Amino acid sequence: MKILISADMEGATGVTWPADVLPGTPQWERCRSMFTSDVNAAALGFFDGGADEVLVNEAHWTQRNLLLERLDERVQMLTGRHKALAMVEGVQHGDVDGIAFVGYHTGAGTEGVLAHTYLANSITGVWLNGDRASEGWLNAHVVAEYGVPVVLVTGDDLTCVDADGYAPAARKVAVKDHVSRYAAVCRTPTRTAADIRAAAKEATALAVRHEPAAAGPFTVELEFDAEHLAGSATVVPGVQPSGERKVAYTSDTMYEAIRAFKAVTTVVSAAMEEQYG
Repeated sequence: MKILISADMEGATGVTWPADVLPGTPQWERCRSMFTSDVNAAALGFFDGGADEVLVNEAHWTQRNLLLERLDERVQMLTGRHKALAMVEGVQHGDVDGIAFVGYHTGAGTEGVLAHTYLANSITGVWLNGDRASEGWLNAHVVAEYGVPVVLVTGDDLTCVDADGYAPAARKVAVKDHVSRYAAVCRTPTRTAADIRAAAKEATALAVRHEPAAAGPFTVELEFDAEHLAGSATVVPGVQPSGERKVAYTSDTMYEAIRAFKAVTTVVSAAMEEQYG
């Protein structure tokens, strides 16, 4: 049995504000250890439950945040950027039985610690076929096309609520309780590691591949905080204006939809100016 861990950082133990997740800051250096603890706890739990392989895909920012030397020796880690399926890279090869979303967070325009969708502050909302979508929602639809279930989600308490919508059967672990976008009541790493490990052990039983989900079409709509960003997004073929500061596109599969999403966010990032966005 092989488990893929998609590891993001905003939902990690102890993380509550931007400096905690911005590479190069002293706070990021400190929080890397707690992030690694969460991921390692999940891996240990999956091994406890009978998994033969655990592959960790780094999914935050530069995708070079986890401390490899502190992971269990049985773990393999995929690190670095520019991957075909971004946050769920590795699921497409047909050998993954279940996936865990560790350190995840809520989506842009919603309540939650460091809530956003891909871009930290310029995207104010994302909808998938009319439903507001977090990164968890988008990624869950991608992995469903490969017959892989989401078996574990960790993050703040509102992330766990969000996950009930896209992975109701998955085990959920809240490592902190939301107070504001930049504040939370946090559990200690010792406690969260124990909670995550226990949940991952239980979640291993859910790692059973299913028939690939039927293809779309999937319509993705994005809202930005400035009109020029919506305009820049229409450079991507198939992306059209859909309202004030909004664009939308339709793809036949989530594989195509998530790759188009990546293209849109890359173009929009290049269109942002310092301070004014």
